[in-house]
Amino acid sequence: MDRYIRFVTLLSRICGVTAAMMIVISVLVVCQMVVMRYGLEASTYWQTEFVTYLLLAATFIGSPYVLLTKGHVNVELLPIYLGHKARYYLALFAMGFSLLVCLIVAWSGIELFLKSWHRDWLSDTVWAVRLWIPYLAMPIGFGVMALQFIADIMSLVSGREAPFGMPAEGGE
Repeated sequence: MDRYIRFVTLLSRICGVTAAMMIVISVLVVCQMVVMRYGLEASTYWQTEFVTYLLLAATFIGSPYVLLTKGHVNVELLPIYLGHKARYYLALFAMGFSLLVCLIVAWSGIELFLKSWHRDWLSDTVWAVRLWIPYLAMPIGFGVMALQFIADIMSLVSGREAPFGMPAEGGE
């Protein structure tokens, strides 16, 4: 179990670094596009599409890191008023349901990726990107996020992590 959690943690961190690099590259390409379009009055036919796909990929691929660091939006109104045992079951249910959603989206992403690969789909733009390239970010991001949810569930069930990060008060 420890090896699995360490492996998934490493994978999620790699996803976070990759997403951060994608955002930096997007910013640089936007700056280059501004210089090309307004400074040199040159055509910028690929930059907008590239930045759009890269930011979407950064969102999908960065999601496991956000889950790892608990950086997502978490409404704690209900868990605050629940006892430790009810909080535990609510956390287990929420993580289990989220895992199911991640697996469904990852599976759909794999199907979309394979369909675009086999049918050689291209974007309807001048750049004509092979769509399997941006579509690959969805199964990667949601697949690793599913692995991260499994690691989080393992940590919760083994007692390594308190539900919603809230330890039991007074021996509940």
